[in-house]
Amino acid sequence: MNEFIVSSVYPPTGNLLEALIHISNEVFSMEKLPFVQMKNISSMVRRIKILTSLFEEMQETSSAARLPPSSILCLAELSCVIQKVKLLIEICKEGSSLWNLMQTEVISNQFHALIKEMDNALDILPLRLLNVTVDTKEQVELLHKQAKRADLFIDPQDIQKREEILQLMATNCDRKSKNKGLIDFERVKKSFNSIGLRTSLDYEEEISKLETQAEKQAGTGGLIAVSNINSLISLISLSKTAILEEEHLMNKQNLKQTVSINVLPDQSSSCYSLVSDIPDELRCPISLDLIRDPVIVASGHTYDRNSIAQWINSGHHTCPKSGQRLIHMALIPNYALKSLIQQWCEDNNIPITEFKSTPSDSESSSSKIKKYDKAVDYISATKASTDAVKMTAEFLVGKLATGSPDIQRQAAYELRLLAKSGMDNRRIIAESGAIPFLMTLLGSRDPRIQENAVTALLNLSIHENNKILIMSAGAIDSLIGVLQSGKTMEARGNAAAAIFSLSVIDEYKVIIGARTKAIPALVGLLKDGTTAGKRDAAIALFNLAVYDANRQSIVLTGAVPLLIDLLMDDKAGITDDSLAVLALILGCNEGLQALRKSRILVPLLVDLLRFGSSKGKDHSITLLLGLCKDSGEEIAGRLLMNPRSIPSLQSLAADGSLRARRKADALLRLLNRCCFQSQ
Repeated sequence: MNEFIVSSVYPPTGNLLEALIHISNEVFSMEKLPFVQMKNISSMVRRIKILTSLFEEMQETSSAARLPPSSILCLAELSCVIQKVKLLIEICKEGSSLWNLMQTEVISNQFHALIKEMDNALDILPLRLLNVTVDTKEQVELLHKQAKRADLFIDPQDIQKREEILQLMATNCDRKSKNKGLIDFERVKKSFNSIGLRTSLDYEEEISKLETQAEKQAGTGGLIAVSNINSLISLISLSKTAILEEEHLMNKQNLKQTVSINVLPDQSSSCYSLVSDIPDELRCPISLDLIRDPVIVASGHTYDRNSIAQWINSGHHTCPKSGQRLIHMALIPNYALKSLIQQWCEDNNIPITEFKSTPSDSESSSSKIKKYDKAVDYISATKASTDAVKMTAEFLVGKLATGSPDIQRQAAYELRLLAKSGMDNRRIIAESGAIPFLMTLLGSRDPRIQENAVTALLNLSIHENNKILIMSAGAIDSLIGVLQSGKTMEARGNAAAAIFSLSVIDEYKVIIGARTKAIPALVGLLKDGTTAGKRDAAIALFNLAVYDANRQSIVLTGAVPLLIDLLMDDKAGITDDSLAVLALILGCNEGLQALRKSRILVPLLVDLLRFGSSKGKDHSITLLLGLCKDSGEEIAGRLLMNPRSIPSLQSLAADGSLRARRKADALLRLLNRCCFQSQ
């Protein structure tokens, strides 16, 4: 019954695969691709070709009839992504080449967004459950990894072409204002050739497309954009007349001549600086437009208030630029940047009030995509999508409850993938009753079932309300059990990560720390775990150490020597995390005494003052100052005997962060007093 409900939301899998193959073939069989965004388009076409091989093989092997439910969701999402790619390429192909060139950053960002949508779709593809060849699996896995790591790509050649056009526009504006001077039409011709404008018919079509674009911008109030478009029309009209006349004379006389052209009537009311001239530091990382109301989020990055508010209201709790989880959702005004933006607008003759009322140029460039989004039943944004995820989750939870071990293993794996992508998915899975059944599977003797169950709970715990549900279900003791004696190191590491995620809530720091086995199990993983497991254990211990009462337990379980050893372990790569935990442990008397007993800590900290990261230097100076204060004469003496300590402290006092400079100054004064007293 559940299988029928899930399949009724989408076309039959055979039809879905056939539609995917058809739309994919349409994309990479397009002729006469545009001269702008060539690298982004070719990269996207290459990705779709790889996916087409997967679709065709699934169709040929008749595996579609046995597709897991999460793969049907993935195929539906990929279908929407590929249709969006097709539409975006058509916009680049059929739209004005000059205007697309001016909108290089906006269009590049749209391609990057589609790559990330493809990555999100592949997150829930249970590739290991599909009956396809090893080569195809490896290609799709590689594609997935590349999509996950893909950064925004803006073609330097497109930027160079745009700069050339902007210079020609400026020359044209100067010529009209002074009513004198000539334009280098050979240079104009070369620039237009580079974007596919070669014949008089190309010029006429481009003017027509620009006029259409100007009407759209005028309809949305984009006065600056309309002025810029009119300047482009003026330039191309003038160039068309000049170049055609030049060609006529060359054909007639077979000689190269310099042709003087009478000034054409002014087709633009003014010559504004293009919006694409905005400095990168004044652009919002989300909209790529000029920041109008700059605000700072918890990660320290600045965004336009409207853009980041929409991001947070859509359910995201991470910084879009760094991916760092936001510990609070407050938006703090950035008055310094706002002042710089106002100054820049005044310097570039852009009225601030007018600019604030002007929609982003990206709104016009992406208007077709927005209209298309309304027409296409896009899976992650429609009611059908929510219903489909809900039906899939209920179906998989049913399999967890009543299935055989093999079926439970597959269902837990698919829930793990489904919970990896999107806050809505995590909420819906929890509402379907998955948490109690996943908690039961934590005690499974099957290593894969246990690993899939603990990872699914980790992914679900990212949602704030799910933290409460997981703790209310009593899952913490089962998670500690997996952490202590899990069947695989990955399961133990993910259990530590889940404990870290749950301990973000302050009251759960107390509850988890009160479990007698929790901290010893984390310290055990810190000793025996994999590189990733040690990192998960360290950050979980850091969260727990924020609560004072947990610090003594961390010290008594022998964490201090392990954390000091990790400072020297380059392979582990968790120096900063270990320092952060040690800096918190310093706050209890037991921790202070344990740190003072170490004979290798002080030389390590001195070296980290010189060669550590900025965060590492901050933690190192905190530790050294804390060790030397309050009867720390012995540590101060060790520091004075170390020939590298004073130069390192002086360097930090001059070039470190504000906090580090203040503490370095304090430690230098303390050492100076110790030296004076000893004399």
